[in-house]
Amino acid sequence: MKKSTKEQTDIGESQVERVRQICLSLPETFEKLSHGEPTFFVGKRVFAACSINHHNDGHIGVTIPAAIGVQAALIEKSPKKFYRPPYVGHAGWVGIELPRVSDRELKMHLREAWKLIAPPKLQSELG
Repeated sequence: MKKSTKEQTDIGESQVERVRQICLSLPETFEKLSHGEPTFFVGKRVFAACSINHHNDGHIGVTIPAAIGVQAALIEKSPKKFYRPPYVGHAGWVGIELPRVSDRELKMHLREAWKLIAPPKLQSELG
């Protein structure tokens, strides 16, 4: 049964909070709204963008950049967890279905996305 808009909003808010806690723990990360969704930056560049039922697509997710080949591998291995997001999927970004991933897995993917985007001098702070 499809979830109501209110149920999706409630779920989305708790999932955004998971993303927020992880992202804001990373060096020099800040959050601002972009296209109406919480988006996380390091410097002037985006490394994670929440996408909560964007255009009623049903995804409660976060989109992140991925290294070459990673998007296809993740989607092939776990199509219920990962998807090719609109607008940025062609550039290798991957969508993560937040309710389907553990905190540990989410943290790993968000840290990798941050490393792809962060300036080299900051990357050494993460270890």
